[in-house]
Amino acid sequence: MTDEPLKRFIPVTSISSGTIESVVPDVFSYTNQVVNLFFVKVNPSSSEWVLVDAGMPRSGDEIMKAARDLFGENTCPKAIVLTHGHFDHVGGLGDLLSEWDVPVYAHALELPFLTGVQNYPEPDPTVEGGMVAKMSKMFPNQAIDLSGKVQMVPENGHVPELPDWKWIHTPGHSPGHISLFRVADRTLIAGDAFVTVRQDELYKVLTQKKEITGPPRYLTTDWKAAKQSVKTLAELEPETAVTGHGMPVFGEELKAGLKDLAAQFDQIAVPSHGKYVDGDKH
Repeated sequence: MTDEPLKRFIPVTSISSGTIESVVPDVFSYTNQVVNLFFVKVNPSSSEWVLVDAGMPRSGDEIMKAARDLFGENTCPKAIVLTHGHFDHVGGLGDLLSEWDVPVYAHALELPFLTGVQNYPEPDPTVEGGMVAKMSKMFPNQAIDLSGKVQMVPENGHVPELPDWKWIHTPGHSPGHISLFRVADRTLIAGDAFVTVRQDELYKVLTQKKEITGPPRYLTTDWKAAKQSVKTLAELEPETAVTGHGMPVFGEELKAGLKDLAAQFDQIAVPSHGKYVDGDKH
């Protein structure tokens, strides 16, 4: 396994780091420094579960402790599902997969970055934004190699081991980004298709000031696709949403905020400048 993105400690955190929150009865959000990952039960009465995303580099032990706190000793997920493969969503995989012999699933377009074939585009520290955007030059973009572990999510939209959920292709932040949606209660795991904190501004990251906004600016490379992905998610009219960064959001606050983001995406989300931005406002 190419492990540079899994070993480089990133010195940013938030007031929510280390907290577990029950979002709905069978979905738990865990904040690891500045990123969220999710423990999702196979069904509300089940002791079986799936991990969605894998946190910051060097976070495996913390994630396993959170799993034990929720599900008891010797617990192990049925699978790990990745919304995408950026460093802050795969950082714990090295340690996790040394302890858990489980499959990892991601979209086909994300597999080159997860099998050592292709690096992600470099973060853009010149993009409009705050201190975190400027710090992004230290964020790793190298591919990791999960060959033999990672598989493509089924083309029919089913989420492995989670029969009540479907995955939706929501590219823009990365080519193979997916979000997970459960129709029964309209619960959405959005990954970084949109987030609920301005992830480029250090003060807002530290305090987790809530606002429904676009994907993290310094790593988003296709703003046209990102805009369409937000429109796709807004049309679902979710009742509950958790995102890769920021606090959960519910009900009318979620629906109104997501509707406004979709309608005013260029003004709210798209930076005024940056190497992945110029000429890309639509």
